[in-house]
Amino acid sequence: MEVIIQSDASTISLYVARLIRDLVRRKPNATLGLATGSTPLLLYRELIRLHREEKLDFGSVTTFNLDEYLGLASDHPASYNHFMRENLFKHINVAPANIHIPDGQIEGAEVLDYCRRYEEEIRDAGGIDLQILGIGSDGHIGFNEPTSALTSRTRIKTLTERTLQDNAPFFARPDEIPHHVITMGVGTIMEARHIVLLAFGERKARAVAETIEGPISALFPSTILQMHPQATLLLDKAAASKLQRRDYYRWVFDHKPEWQQIS
Repeated sequence: MEVIIQSDASTISLYVARLIRDLVRRKPNATLGLATGSTPLLLYRELIRLHREEKLDFGSVTTFNLDEYLGLASDHPASYNHFMRENLFKHINVAPANIHIPDGQIEGAEVLDYCRRYEEEIRDAGGIDLQILGIGSDGHIGFNEPTSALTSRTRIKTLTERTLQDNAPFFARPDEIPHHVITMGVGTIMEARHIVLLAFGERKARAVAETIEGPISALFPSTILQMHPQATLLLDKAAASKLQRRDYYRWVFDHKPEWQQIS
C-alpha cells in the first residue's frame, strides 16, 4: 500500500489525472473503474481539461462504475448515471457502448441475474486496470457497508442509516433516498490491477487511519486494501491527520526514485 499525503484536493486530483493520462496513452483500450460523489469531481474536471487541451483520447477506453441506487431512473438528478453524464461522459469522447453503470431500474429477482452479467462484462473487458475509490466515514468502499464479505461480488445491498444520512444532501427530501443499491463487491474491487483511493477532509480521518493502520476486518471493509498488491491512497492533510506514521509516509513519497515519479 502506497500512502501519499498532499496539501489539498486539487493537488491530489491533478496527480491522479496524470496517472490516468499515462495509463491511457500507454494502453489506449484501458478499462477504468469509476466512482461518484464529491470526492472525484476535481479529478473528472482535470480529465476533461486533458481531453480538451492535451487531446487525451478516450475513444477506446471502457468504463465501469461502482454502484447505483435501485429505484432511480437514469435521468433522476441524484442517480449516478446522471452524475457521470453531467460531470464526465458528455465532455469527453468515451464511446457510449463502452460505458457501464449499474441499472437502477432492475426489479425483483432480475437483480441477481443482472449482477452476474455485470461481473461477466468486467471479465469480458479484460478486468479493470485502474479503479478509483472514495471512502465512507464508516470505511465503506463502493456501497459495501460494514460487515460486507471481503470476498463479495456485485450484488444488491441495503444501506445503513449512517449512509442514508450522509447522502441526504443529494436529495430534495429524505423520503426520496432509496434504501437499496447495486454495488460492485469488495472482491470485485480487489481484482482491479491498480486501486486508487482518494480521501479529503477531517471527516474521513478516522476511516483513513483504520484503513491504513488498523486490523483487517469486515467491520471496516476498506481495510482489505492492505492486501492489494498495488493500492495507492491519496490524502489531504486533514484526512491524514489521525495517521500515526504520517511523517514516514511523506518521507517515502518525497524520496521515490525518479523513474517512479509522475510528471
